[in-house]
Amino acid sequence: MSKIIALANQKGGVGKTTSSINLAASLAVLEYKTLLVDADPQANSTSGIGFDPRSIKNSIYECIINGIDPADAIQKTETPNLDLLPAHIDLVGAEIEMINLTNREYKMKAVLDKVRDNYDFIIIDCSPSLGLITINALSAADSVIIPVQCEYFALEGLGKLLNTIKIVQNRLNPDLEIEGILLTMYDVRLRLSNQVVEEVKTHFENLVFETIIQRNTRLSEAPSFGISVIMHDANCKGAINYLNLAREIVRNNGLIKAEDTLKTETVE
Repeated sequence: MSKIIALANQKGGVGKTTSSINLAASLAVLEYKTLLVDADPQANSTSGIGFDPRSIKNSIYECIINGIDPADAIQKTETPNLDLLPAHIDLVGAEIEMINLTNREYKMKAVLDKVRDNYDFIIIDCSPSLGLITINALSAADSVIIPVQCEYFALEGLGKLLNTIKIVQNRLNPDLEIEGILLTMYDVRLRLSNQVVEEVKTHFENLVFETIIQRNTRLSEAPSFGISVIMHDANCKGAINYLNLAREIVRNNGLIKAEDTLKTETVE
């Protein structure tokens, strides 16, 4: 049985899609069969991993609205062990089309339940909103990762997201857990970045991942090539950060392989 992890934050620009793509790719590189689900109408995970959303015929939208078998929509990526359930712009209309459907909050869960036994991890890239599609992702997930950028206003809106998670836990998915808060866009040279790290750790203590994602040029470049940072430059800070995050998640879930201990290498 796979672990389904949603990456959610209603704030845009926090590194959610970057983290979804590169965490999924890192888990795949560690030889865990992984499915990346693009649940964002902007389809940035789809394009960021090498597919043109305009040429996608079957996507998460067709699976949810038209009952298409997800196996007919899933695409193999260039990264071994990594598959993609893509999105395209039609997903924008899905929330309106779902309003009158029965069990509308569980449509994505029904889709993913059909394929979850084929994977070790399923990573869902949520849209930057707290709408019905994101609620579907949280209802389908076992846990949620909250990316938070190391910048001013980092904690703004976090309370609303945590409240939404609590509502989902109480009403829709009592098994939903917070996998962790992921600090992104960290710049070791900036005092503000260090202040944000301290503030988040003070507020949320053990909920914060040990791994911090640093600002990295190669990380920013990779989506324009349609590949993960690991495929772009496996030795850069970004690749090492996300591999460390993947190992930390594997370790926290008791799935770590005997020969694969947490890499503690840091990059200055």
